[in-house]
Amino acid sequence: MTDRTHARLLILAVLVMSLVVTLAARAFSLQVAGADQARAAASDNRERALVLPATRGLVLDQLGRPLATNRIALDVSVARRELRRLDDAEAVLGRLAALLRIDPATLAARLENCGTPRARPQPDCWNGAPGADPVVARDIGVERAGVILAAPADYPAVTVLESAVRHYPGGTRAAHVLGHVGRVTAEDLAARADLDGIATIGRAGLEEQYDAELRGRPGLERVVVDSAGHRQSGGVVEPAEPGQTLVTTIDLSLQAVLEEQLEAAVTRARGRVDPVTRRPYEADGAAAVVLDVRTGAVLAMASAPTFDANVWTGGISSADYAALTDAAAGQPLLNRPLQAALPPASSFKVVSTAAALQAGWSPTDAYDCPSRYRTGGRWFRNYESRAHGSITLARSLEVSCDTVYYRLADQLWQADGGSDPVEEPRELVASTAADFGFGAATGIDLPGERAGRVPSRAAKRALWQERRDDWCRRADTGYPEIADAERARYLRQLAQEQCVDGMRWRVGDALNAAIGQGDTAATVLQVAVAYAAVANGGTRWRPHLARALLDADGSVVRSVEPQALGTLDVPAEDLAFLRRALRGVIEDGTARGAFAGFPVDAVPIAGKTGTAEVFGKQSTSWFASFAPADDPRYAVVMMVEQGGTGAFTSGRSVRQVYEAIFGVRDGVADPARSVLVGGDVADGPPVLGPDGVPRVPGGAGSERGAGP
Repeated sequence: MTDRTHARLLILAVLVMSLVVTLAARAFSLQVAGADQARAAASDNRERALVLPATRGLVLDQLGRPLATNRIALDVSVARRELRRLDDAEAVLGRLAALLRIDPATLAARLENCGTPRARPQPDCWNGAPGADPVVARDIGVERAGVILAAPADYPAVTVLESAVRHYPGGTRAAHVLGHVGRVTAEDLAARADLDGIATIGRAGLEEQYDAELRGRPGLERVVVDSAGHRQSGGVVEPAEPGQTLVTTIDLSLQAVLEEQLEAAVTRARGRVDPVTRRPYEADGAAAVVLDVRTGAVLAMASAPTFDANVWTGGISSADYAALTDAAAGQPLLNRPLQAALPPASSFKVVSTAAALQAGWSPTDAYDCPSRYRTGGRWFRNYESRAHGSITLARSLEVSCDTVYYRLADQLWQADGGSDPVEEPRELVASTAADFGFGAATGIDLPGERAGRVPSRAAKRALWQERRDDWCRRADTGYPEIADAERARYLRQLAQEQCVDGMRWRVGDALNAAIGQGDTAATVLQVAVAYAAVANGGTRWRPHLARALLDADGSVVRSVEPQALGTLDVPAEDLAFLRRALRGVIEDGTARGAFAGFPVDAVPIAGKTGTAEVFGKQSTSWFASFAPADDPRYAVVMMVEQGGTGAFTSGRSVRQVYEAIFGVRDGVADPARSVLVGGDVADGPPVLGPDGVPRVPGGAGSERGAGP
């Protein structure tokens, strides 16, 4: 053997020995050092942690009648591991997609975990536990579920599951108050750690406001599966905790009456011709609310147009969502009682009257009410140019005389320095309005409330600074996108004026503010809170919809106590004067026709009509009220956009609401006929039975039962 050959054999031996050592070391690492890790990996392949969804809590009315419940839905799940073992997996998915009426590509996308490179954006990806079998379709119905169950050979790896989904028994009843639930998205999970393991959350209304209490706490189950992914055994590690039951202040029977009467007001308006436009009133939006003036509890709240809250169950289609947000359809999703801020018109005169009394105007002196009032080189007219002669301040409220309030506003504007204001102007109308709660959110326990607007010198300057650039741009370009030439010219002229000196508080601004016009904007809820404060002697209560939260066994977790926002800075004698004057509106004023035949001796009503004039639109109808006027319990406010006069459109429907509350029939009031069980609000939260079902007074089949 040569030296060269010997060297080669030596090198080969070293290589072989190195390979043996390496293999031995790797075997030792896998079998000894890495034994625990390998066992853990094997266990992970055989064990899965599954989230047990919690049952969402019920939402009940004040008597325990259901507003939001849960029902069983049939969902479709696909076992991905088992699917991958199939030779005809693509054909199986094709058959399933055809049955579910979805695109095959979308079905395939729903098998991918959200956040992976191949995943589509939500909802076309699986956002559940990564190891769990994806749910590819929800609430498919009994018929399609039956096809899958009847032919398991055609749908291998496909399972039909039962799940609880949100259900609203009343459909459209109180839809805006209740809101809806939606699936938790990847964006939600990224933003909020508390949503880990949560399938759905509240997206609007009470469902959103009290989501943390309603959704409960999910549980955890450990499941052992075989190599094909089939379940072999399992056990609950942590049981799910059901959500709490929310008892609201809503009375379902009164809610039904309010919604019916709001719709009646809309229909009434559309049946009448606008004398200005010579067209039927459009009545494209409306709102109403009933408050307990003693506590601020919302007994009923309605918005029109409305929608069926069940449209959100299982996920809403893009077509349905577009219809709900369509401006041409009246934006059905808009919760108008707290989100539509409009000029309150003459319903605002309770504020101006309180300001007049504070300024030293006498409740007994007479003031001239001509058909028009001249100041600042302009004529300001009474509504429909009516003159009422020399009248008291109370009578000016009863007949809604604008010119009396024009004179008041002119005097207050001059006292503040007019065009050259004093260093600290009193702005008496604006400050009184703020005292009544206008220009600020009421704080109701619902999301999305608007604050409205109270015009003043400071507010106008702030608005001008905010919008000056846009006004100046429009002064140059005009409004070419507006087809109505007259309206386009008016808007351009307005923009030119605002660009130059839109910060100036003119006398016309003050006059418009005194009658609830101009830049004044208020919601139905704000007006109701203000009238409730006049009714109860001066306390502004925070309006609220939650009454109590109950555990599954019916025990009270938390009671919601009334919360005072403040007290009106108005003397008791002035509030008493307002209550008497507002009663006169019903008995011998602008609402006399609407309440003709109502037993005002037995149940006196106090109220105020309002007809707001908006450029380019038809008049908005307002009616604000409370009753009984001598012992107030309820405030009822209604508004119909582009609905005509306050008395004819809204006043007549408000009357019907009071007839239901006080059991009025054929001109006679009888508490036994009241839509409210016992003739008043409920005393304490409802009682839940051992089965968790509320015990409703009178039973579901009673005359004032829970039927929607």
